[in-house]
Amino acid sequence: MKKMIITAALVSLCASPALADTITKGQQATCKDANAISIEVANVANDGSGKDGYTNNDRGTASLVVWKSSNFTTIPLTLGPNDSNATLVSTDHGLTGIESRGSMGVNNVVLNHQPEFSRGDSIGDISGEVRITNVGPIPVNVTCK
Repeated sequence: MKKMIITAALVSLCASPALADTITKGQQATCKDANAISIEVANVANDGSGKDGYTNNDRGTASLVVWKSSNFTTIPLTLGPNDSNATLVSTDHGLTGIESRGSMGVNNVVLNHQPEFSRGDSIGDISGEVRITNVGPIPVNVTCK
């Protein structure tokens, strides 16, 4: 009977759901030995009601800092779902001579475990402890898988 209870406890620990956390400015999420880390910006509309038409919420862009214990590297990460290269090019009325191109930014990214790729200035290996700190005004959902 004791073996069955211990076995059931171990199975429930191993089958626990992935860690998911929403972090706001100044908060941090931590993943340990994850196979993948999903980072998604909260769906916030661009707010242009600031002084002189500037945005109050950084155009809905999430600004993050990722720290990895595997090689003690810190990497900036920006997710800008409301940003577009085409917007700037189309508003200059052809003065730059550059054709309209580009697409909207992305609202999520998945960092996959890549132990064979651990160059110091890249994401690469996410083994060990990975800390994601939100340094911008937009909330971000972090899921450790």
